[in-house]
Amino acid sequence: MDGTPLAETTVPVIGGGFGGLAAACYLADAGADVRLLEQHERVGGVAGRLERDGFRFDTGPSWYLMPDVFERFFGHFDREPADYYELERLDPQYRVFWKDGDRADVAADTDDVRALFESYETGAGDAFDAYLDEAAYTYEVGMERFVYEDRPRLRDWLDLDVLRSARGLTLLGSMADHAADYFETPKLRQLMQYTLVFLGGSPHNTPALYNLMSHVDHGLGVYYPEGGIYSVVEGMVELARELGVDVRTGREVTAIDTVPDGVVASTADGDAVTGDRVVANANPVHVERDLAPPAASGGPPSGWDTATYAPSAFMLYLGVEGSVDPLAHHTLVLPTDWDPHFERIFDEPAWPENPSYYVNVPSLTDESVAPDGHHAVVVLVPIAPGLDDGPEIRDQYREQVLADLADHAGVDLRDRIVVEETACVSEFVERVHAPQGTALGLAHTLRQTGPFRPSHRAPLDGLYYAGGYTTPGIGMPMCLISGEHAYEAVIEDERS
Repeated sequence: MDGTPLAETTVPVIGGGFGGLAAACYLADAGADVRLLEQHERVGGVAGRLERDGFRFDTGPSWYLMPDVFERFFGHFDREPADYYELERLDPQYRVFWKDGDRADVAADTDDVRALFESYETGAGDAFDAYLDEAAYTYEVGMERFVYEDRPRLRDWLDLDVLRSARGLTLLGSMADHAADYFETPKLRQLMQYTLVFLGGSPHNTPALYNLMSHVDHGLGVYYPEGGIYSVVEGMVELARELGVDVRTGREVTAIDTVPDGVVASTADGDAVTGDRVVANANPVHVERDLAPPAASGGPPSGWDTATYAPSAFMLYLGVEGSVDPLAHHTLVLPTDWDPHFERIFDEPAWPENPSYYVNVPSLTDESVAPDGHHAVVVLVPIAPGLDDGPEIRDQYREQVLADLADHAGVDLRDRIVVEETACVSEFVERVHAPQGTALGLAHTLRQTGPFRPSHRAPLDGLYYAGGYTTPGIGMPMCLISGEHAYEAVIEDERS
């Protein structure tokens, strides 16, 4: 955008996750006086870093997907990601162990993946091509018309031009039904749907529109930023400071309210930061329940109490001595029937008896994250939000998952763990005030997608939202775009 349309405008940003950092960068570039207030001693929000005894763990996201979104973000400021961090494309992108003893590597080369699919089912190679063609089309149209363009109201989606663009998109129906249209083999359906975990949904409650994630997976690739995902956070902080953002950590905001000359954010240390407008990267459930006046209550159409929240997670951060073969950088361990696990997340909340889970070993790619002769291992089991996660169930589940990993992936870590930390429902509540301890936010169900997610304009006049709870949704790339949308809403309102 030409000039400095927000000159003479002060905009505090509450929270330094990806959405808050992105909003701060866009606002500062447009001339605003931006102070970013982060309650913790490090920015990043859920995307944190744990360092202990020479080990370095990403505590939140660990998959670098949609590199085009990061390139677009940095390109807005005449930079590129390589100015701040180095990327390595992973191959295999991930490895899958099924609990019936089967194993598959999903390669970076789509020809290899096509051959893999054909080996499971005659004709599945051609079906894979057709599926990816549709996914690529959905991605292109979806990103340009429904993601990069903010459409906060239902009538924005009913515009004739938008409807013409959407022609041919699979908008309704579930991902489970959509994948079944292409593949008979359950394992192949799982390979096309595992990315739904990143959206906080299940194959049965996530709209088929999200087949675009297969293009993200196979068309765009899976990368690793040297030093881990937190290196991306550090790069964004560096960019923000270059643009003039005043980044302040250890500044917990305890109240937000309107005043005659704008919006004021009060902090725990007694400071009051007044802005013409304020952007909150803190989750809107916490903002509306704990920080803003009682009248400022919005949320999805169903309300916060009945919203469908994405899973929480039981997480193990393990420093392990010796080899972790045959694990890959990204490894999935799946039962051949994963429906019971999803049912225990969304239908009858309980700790899953036969869990699907993910193992991340960044030290297989990056030796800097673990001491010589050791590996940094993170195990993530999606679980229902709101579960009791006291010490007894954590200990029991730790033993169950590590035994399961030994049985089905062939690597026993239990006698070689030299560093160990855990996180679960309680930590997500305590660290980021997540409702019910969700690890991701609002699930991408049909009723919580697009205009049915909370608006970037909060119910309190002068307050705006950025982050995974608003549009376009969950995930680092989406949160970057949410920061742009929040900035655009500020610009539009300043001009009106």
